[in-house]
Amino acid sequence: MASIEKTGARLAKQMSTPTDLSPAESKDVAKAVNALIADSFALYLKTKNFHWHMSGPQFRDFHLLLDEQADQILETIDVLAERVRKTGGTTLRSIAHISRLQSIKDDDDEFVPAPKMIERLLTDNRHMAERQRAAVELTEKRRDFPTSNFLQDMLDQTERRVWFLFEITQAA
Repeated sequence: MASIEKTGARLAKQMSTPTDLSPAESKDVAKAVNALIADSFALYLKTKNFHWHMSGPQFRDFHLLLDEQADQILETIDVLAERVRKTGGTTLRSIAHISRLQSIKDDDDEFVPAPKMIERLLTDNRHMAERQRAAVELTEKRRDFPTSNFLQDMLDQTERRVWFLFEITQAA
């Protein structure tokens, strides 16, 4: 048992990137950002799912929009994970880890009409914006301003997705 504890302590030391944030600050940032990473993976896959399974009279417009939005979401994941590592934390390791942290629900329905797809993505992106805004506040309180700055940019991108998806629902 003692050797397992020593191994765990040695690995923790090896993975602990030096930072001027306190261990508590680093832990809080990692917890908040890892939850956003999990939600980003969930939202990315749901957006790609709807992109792949889009049908109907506005197929081309919606198909292209959702592909663009999915790419935008995917681009944020690596930056977020690297911010966690830069601040002394560790990040997600598996699909199971993602599923434990995600708050955006999976969508396994075999068929979803295009208007419902847009409504569901609008709801999920609005939820994501709320979580990002909360993470901005937390990272600022924990003195992690670079992560806060990136999250603010990410929030702006999310609000743009919300805007586009909302406008689509108004046209119907």
